Amino acid sequence: MNDQETPTAQALRLVTTLFPHALGAVLGGSAARGRATPTSDLDVAVLLPDSDTSRREVIRHEGRLAELFLNTLADIPEFFRWDSARRRGTVLFIYDQGLPLTDPHGHLSRTREQARAVLAAGPPRLTPAERERGRYGLTCFLDDLIDTPPTDRYAQLSLADSTLREATHLLTAHHNAWTGIGKWLPRRLLDADPVRGKALLDGHRAVAEGADPAPLAAAAEQVLGLLGGPLREGYVHRWRP
Repeated sequence: MNDQETPTAQALRLVTTLFPHALGAVLGGSAARGRATPTSDLDVAVLLPDSDTSRREVIRHEGRLAELFLNTLADIPEFFRWDSARRRGTVLFIYDQGLPLTDPHGHLSRTREQARAVLAAGPPRLTPAERERGRYGLTCFLDDLIDTPPTDRYAQLSLADSTLREATHLLTAHHNAWTGIGKWLPRRLLDADPVRGKALLDGHRAVAEGADPAPLAAAAEQVLGLLGGPLREGYVHRWRP
């Protein structure tokens, strides 16, 4: 493999070598946006004939790690519904924003249109029960964060992470926007709400760098204010098998 070779060329060779029967393939992730580093993995979605099996695989091809999202044509509608229900739309975004690698019969183009329609509709809205559970959870994390002394750094950092994740979940849902995890959490958060999202991220950084929970607490309280305020006494979580 030539060190100067592009990720797109590597991904195309992966598909043609390992999946010669593919009905279409698209490269997503940082490689598709031109942000790949020499150690970045390849995110590749591959359309397969219905005689094959839908699955997710992580492999190393020609020395480079690759995460493969393999779906048969028949499974695509159900898989897109599942991907949407998580409110992250991971594979939906790969099909929407990725770089086409091969599309011999037009199946990839049609699948990309399906993905774009699902993304345009937005993620499913939180149910009232999910919304109240999120309010209560964020309130609990926030209370514990404020009460934790800065000398207990392990607990403080853990609570800051939980506060950021729950606040992101609620704020993106408030805007009917897609959410994310890992490196996609700040990106989706800022896309959904640049001002409040930045306040949350800056607040999380203040805890990490200076053991100061006040900015994150203030930002999280703003999010709760959009949803009816903190929720403590009066919260009921009904359970049934």
